[in-house]
Amino acid sequence: MATIDIHNLSGEKVGTLDLADEIFGAVNEDLLWEAVKHYRAGQRAGTHKTKGRWEVSGSGKKLWKQKGTGRARIGSIRSPLWRHGYTVHGPQPRSYDYTFPKKKLLGALRSALAAKLADGKLIVVNAFDVKEPKTKDFRKSLNSLKVDATVLVVEEPKHENKNLGLSARNIAGLELLRSNEVHPYHLLKYDRVIFSQPAIEKLQVSLKSSVSKRKHKSGEDEGAKKPTQERRRRARTDKAAEVA
Repeated sequence: MATIDIHNLSGEKVGTLDLADEIFGAVNEDLLWEAVKHYRAGQRAGTHKTKGRWEVSGSGKKLWKQKGTGRARIGSIRSPLWRHGYTVHGPQPRSYDYTFPKKKLLGALRSALAAKLADGKLIVVNAFDVKEPKTKDFRKSLNSLKVDATVLVVEEPKHENKNLGLSARNIAGLELLRSNEVHPYHLLKYDRVIFSQPAIEKLQVSLKSSVSKRKHKSGEDEGAKKPTQERRRRARTDKAAEVA
């Protein structure tokens, strides 16, 4: 079982935290790619639009008679073949979002956490004890934790810390999220990730419970298959004995 040091906002080590191997284990890069692709697809505005025949200005009257003029046949000045005409099968507003299995999302979240731990860019603090809403003081705390690039700060969901939000909102390259809002995209987007101890403990419990359910189910399936395989092996043995 891996462990990680716990620091305070002054950068001093105050303890250690055990990390579950089921969560901070192997990294599935393919699953991370799928999760990021799904997140970015949901962020697309999809507001592209071209004008249809009913939206283009112009008369619907036939410009000249069908035959006898020597010119090409034309029905309306709004024809897509003409300049300022409508667009045939052009893009229309749509949503690019699509369903993504929850199990795959949780698996990608575990892989993202494992990747951050392997790179040494996962930081855990005992608590975000911000006494005054001052950006300068919080910036000093980040410097004490050796954070010199973009950073994601994660707090537990039910912890109301207004001073933390006011102190962090004016720092460039910093995003503050609750632990139940964290997506694999966020973990990969920022160079460093800072969790409060309660936040990472709750997240670890929820992710670990999902893994244990899956393993328990797979274990039951394997147990159900063994008797069937044993019966088939015995049947083949008996049949071979009869032939002999």
